[in-house]
Amino acid sequence: MSDQPARPEQPARPERPKVTEREARQVAEAAREQDWRKPSFAKELFLGRFRLDLIHPHPQPAAEDVRRGEEFLARLREFCEEHVDGQRIEREARIPDETVRGLKEIGALGMKIGTEYGGLGLTQVYYNKALALVGSVSPAIGALLSAHQSIGVPQPVKTFGTQEQKDTFLPRCATTAISAFLLTEPDVGSDPARLATTAVPDGEEYVLDGVKLWTTNGVVADLLVVMARVPAHSGGKGGITAFVVEADSPGITVEHRNAFMGLRGLENGLTRLHRVRVPAANRIGPEGAGLKIALTTLNTGRLSLPAMCVGAGKWALKIAREWSGVREQWGRPVARHEAVGSKISFIAATTFALEAVVDLASQMADENRNDIRIEAALAKLYGSEMACLIADELVQIRGGRGFETADSLAARGERAVPAEQLLRDLRINRIFEGSTEIMHLLIAREAVDAHLSVAGDLIDPDKALSDKARAGARAAGFYARWLPQLATGAGQLPGSYRAFHPPGHADLSGHLRHVERSARKLARSTFYAMSRWQGRMETKQGFLGRIVDIGAELFAMSAACVRAEHLRASGDHGREAYQLADAFCRQSRLRVDELFGRLWANTDDLDRKVVDQVLGGAYTWLEEGVLDPSGDGPWIADASPGPSAHKNVHRPFR
Repeated sequence: MSDQPARPEQPARPERPKVTEREARQVAEAAREQDWRKPSFAKELFLGRFRLDLIHPHPQPAAEDVRRGEEFLARLREFCEEHVDGQRIEREARIPDETVRGLKEIGALGMKIGTEYGGLGLTQVYYNKALALVGSVSPAIGALLSAHQSIGVPQPVKTFGTQEQKDTFLPRCATTAISAFLLTEPDVGSDPARLATTAVPDGEEYVLDGVKLWTTNGVVADLLVVMARVPAHSGGKGGITAFVVEADSPGITVEHRNAFMGLRGLENGLTRLHRVRVPAANRIGPEGAGLKIALTTLNTGRLSLPAMCVGAGKWALKIAREWSGVREQWGRPVARHEAVGSKISFIAATTFALEAVVDLASQMADENRNDIRIEAALAKLYGSEMACLIADELVQIRGGRGFETADSLAARGERAVPAEQLLRDLRINRIFEGSTEIMHLLIAREAVDAHLSVAGDLIDPDKALSDKARAGARAAGFYARWLPQLATGAGQLPGSYRAFHPPGHADLSGHLRHVERSARKLARSTFYAMSRWQGRMETKQGFLGRIVDIGAELFAMSAACVRAEHLRASGDHGREAYQLADAFCRQSRLRVDELFGRLWANTDDLDRKVVDQVLGGAYTWLEEGVLDPSGDGPWIADASPGPSAHKNVHRPFR
């Protein structure tokens, strides 16, 4: 018999919350930042106002930040060249313990943690450069470092933790402890209103029960950030809450290490928590603040993914240049054939633009002068989509060799180029940290915030007539001032933005005029759609996605032009930068024109009818003639609470 005092009997764990679509939206709305206390270039862009002054001249890092950042990049580069074998990680599907020990020794775990806690205190700019560098050698290492510092314990504790929590956890995270972030559940992805993991108060502790899926770093972590639902109780209203949890706490079982099509060294698993006792002192922020903490953390945390996409683009450009210059077809290098040359131009121009977007957003994050929640989300969305296209084009340029693995190429005596691995590894970025579809909705919500702030009550069916009357008065005043601004602008004046057409360089001023005109057109289109669909606007996801994609292109064009002018002014490849920016903007403008056309000429209504027929079984005859190689089992595994029946595969690095 145990000599420990008996624990109080735990309340019955509630079932998974049953919520309507409206209730789920209300939970998400309550978690987002409500106010705009600082200017936002992207927010203004969606409102039809091209505020070039917010990003030009290009913000610059402090000299000391540059010195410390460059010193670390040099150490990291040397370490990667001498001690990281990316193909070994790919073959063995694991990052060797000695590699992680080396990363700890050079301070890579503490890149974003302040020097007062034993970290390196790098800026966002240099943190992203480091991720691009290490991710080009091993995307799995890039994911490990990013998940640890961008969304793991360091960032939420640094931003929302108590001084005691900072003193306790940040020194560990900077030197030895790897962290993971546990939000997703087997039946809960981007719909946190249905979160089932609970944290029941019990004196000076909470008792956690639940199952978490896709826990990046969860298999090897020493510390966890766990999101759990605290039930309403006499001491508070409860709600989704964040906790720092020791990964070796009794009751925690890593039941499975997941395997994926790419990122084969990723330590991502399924974790069960059964009556895990966590001190109340480990709660981050108040009860109910968990989602707000998560979303705020992601404002800058999302920049890590596009940073690694930049690294992928740089490597793809290098391989495309070297390969297409030596591979000949019909008497000429393949690069000299227009069909291949256009792909190389796309890779070069898009990589330049992606780096411009990430560096601009990162420097703005470091300065903390602007609100960059939309800019960071656009960088993640645009970077993940365009990097996949870059990788696909590289595979196509390489031909059959692009489809062949690096090990196979080496075995028959050719250069081991892992182009197919790049394609597999990048694919997850369109899903990680908010899928493209979710990012469209998230950005669209922020983009129409000004409209909902003044006119939202008009389309809210739950609002009283008096509320609607007041909203009508507010809306009338707002639109009387705003709509006339969308009629004309600097984009219609041939001499506008003349500074972006220096002698002897490509002319970028016309592209900025196009951005200004397109921003006003985008705002008019959004206003028309809100007037037309009103409360049904939130269901028009195809339209909203195109609105966001147009905004992403306009942001990328702006960033590319500003970066080109900055490089010209600093004497650093200015002429070449102007040429790349010009090529990118010309390519981007074609995409923008197509997206504008598809706002109103599309198959959205027909697609919905086809979906209804598919789900109703009307087309099952079309599925005949094949065999389904899928195995047996439920679509979604049972995640009922209770003790684990599996071996614990938790494997901390040693």
